[in-house]
Amino acid sequence: MYVCLVSESPAPPSDVPPPRLLDRVRQSIRSRHFSPRTEEAYVGWVRRFILYHRKRHPADMGEREVTEFLSDLVTARRASPSTQNQALAALLFLYRDVLHRDLDQLEGLTRSRRAPRLPIVLTRAEVAAIIDQLEGPPRLMAGLLYGSGLRLMECCRLRVKDVDRARGQITVRDGKGRKDRVTLLPASLKASLASHLTIVRLQHEEDLRRGRGHVELPGALASKCPNASREWCWQWVFPATRTYVDEASGQRRRHHLHESVLQRLVRIAVRKSGLSKPASCHTLRHCFATHLLESGYDIRTIQELLGHSDVTTTMIYTHVLNRGGRGVRSPLDENSWRGG
Repeated sequence: MYVCLVSESPAPPSDVPPPRLLDRVRQSIRSRHFSPRTEEAYVGWVRRFILYHRKRHPADMGEREVTEFLSDLVTARRASPSTQNQALAALLFLYRDVLHRDLDQLEGLTRSRRAPRLPIVLTRAEVAAIIDQLEGPPRLMAGLLYGSGLRLMECCRLRVKDVDRARGQITVRDGKGRKDRVTLLPASLKASLASHLTIVRLQHEEDLRRGRGHVELPGALASKCPNASREWCWQWVFPATRTYVDEASGQRRRHHLHESVLQRLVRIAVRKSGLSKPASCHTLRHCFATHLLESGYDIRTIQELLGHSDVTTTMIYTHVLNRGGRGVRSPLDENSWRGG
């Protein structure tokens, strides 16, 4: 049996056609309130799996075909461990939650191995050199990545209600692993953040006057509170410059600033600062954790601020405490001789 990505099976003209397989995958994902990015990734992997096996229906395939597809990602396409794991999660979801069938053990699966790598960490002066090359909202966002330990998307998706300037804290909603956490708001950013939000509020009020001012709401909040999408507290801290029309609701909304904007500007800032190290937005989060450890803060506190489920993930940052060669003093430095 073969599957068509347009229709799962032919139906008599008088009958309502059954939902397409990929539509069923989307419905299952949305019923579980997964993020749009997870939906996009899972649907993409299911499509690639079907096309890899020449449009055979997944119901007619099983462990052997899944193993072959996942192994090919590693052997032929040199996929990273995270890529292979994401594809595996998507296919497990397809069989378990859409086709209602459990896959047995995937024998003979070639797994991609992740080599242990230490994160690139900048000095405080190097971080300052990067941030100094930025201005406006991107400068403020980079400051939050470093000063609060936010992930890139956590920063982009900040809403007004989640920033508490009085208490000096930021609440990260639905972060990695769909967890909430609280992290610090740097005191040095409070004034610039207040000025930024004043400008954003004026923009929002102008949107309201023009019949706009809506934002996307999480979960089922839009159906429970239809007017919440126009309320100030739900607006993005870093809104996009343009609006769009949501097809489902017909609302003219403003999305948050796209993450690629900050990624591009940080790359430019790194180049202009003359650093000899490769650095990205996520490097600033690494620096947050490493510099806190250097300052003597305990690792459990840093784990909570970063939102790590397991402290062993946070332990990777303790490499900076080794001080080059695990604290061992080179015999050359103990010798009175000095090389030229």
